[in-house]
Amino acid sequence: MIVNMSGSDLLKTADPEMKRLVLMAENIAASRATVLITGESGSGKDVVAKLIHERSPRASRRLVVMNCAAIPSELLEGELFAKFELANDSTFLLDEISELPLQLQAKLLRVIQEGEVERLGAKAPVRINVRLIATTSRDLPALIKQGLFREDLYYRLNVVPLNVAPLRKRPRDIDLLSRFFTEVSSHINGKAPKTLSEEAILKMKQWNWPGNVRELENVIERSVILSQNPILTPDDILIAGFVPKAPEWDLSPGMTISEAERRLIMKTLEHTAQNRTQAARLLGISIRTLRNKLHEYGVAPAGSSLEQGEVKVG
Repeated sequence: MIVNMSGSDLLKTADPEMKRLVLMAENIAASRATVLITGESGSGKDVVAKLIHERSPRASRRLVVMNCAAIPSELLEGELFAKFELANDSTFLLDEISELPLQLQAKLLRVIQEGEVERLGAKAPVRINVRLIATTSRDLPALIKQGLFREDLYYRLNVVPLNVAPLRKRPRDIDLLSRFFTEVSSHINGKAPKTLSEEAILKMKQWNWPGNVRELENVIERSVILSQNPILTPDDILIAGFVPKAPEWDLSPGMTISEAERRLIMKTLEHTAQNRTQAARLLGISIRTLRNKLHEYGVAPAGSSLEQGEVKVG
């Protein structure tokens, strides 16, 4: 991250689904339940974990983090148990848990079940009180089928599942986060305050962001540093390999009626800031019909407050 900020500072969102996830993270923060956060690389899983820790009774102690993909296999076991002890009475974030070897998965399961760590060469196990959060960018159920991840460990970790949507599915966040990162990048790099033109925002919404929020953050910082303009234009936004994507609501020859209908509904929801009652009225259908259509598209159901556009996350 370009600046050391709290989880709540970094979890800025205008996306209704992301707001629901933030609210859930805040609601479960006070519990001891193990959390499994899934999502693509760079989507913000570590920021969600940081928020949970900061809102928990363990916030006065340091969040302990171990990246399972970044430590040589011969050092993993010693590092794992050392960090468990370090995280006593705090929160332990196991980043990219899918990269933990099967042998260590079995030992981790034992630690979770028994609440104690037995270090190499120690005379007796050490009792620990640790809140565990795990993240992964891989499909754990698929790894289980391949024999690469323990099913029993998966169910131990997946007590509270949270899935962070990729940035390309959160277009309103592209706008919000771009402006936020521009302000922050200008400040920390000693630049006069810069802003983004509407055309620059539009360009960023035409990119798929395979690196998600991390990629957006890096693009903005690079653009702020290299541009001489106080207002960043599309030419100032330096995205490697940029190829604009067609807006999802565009119609094309040969498209089915059902697909055209889906795009119209999703575009109308975007226009109404996800207010389902207003969207149904604009579409000339009942709210029940709209709910059924969204269920058909795999969109999570909203509570009555969300349908009225009343939920706020602060």
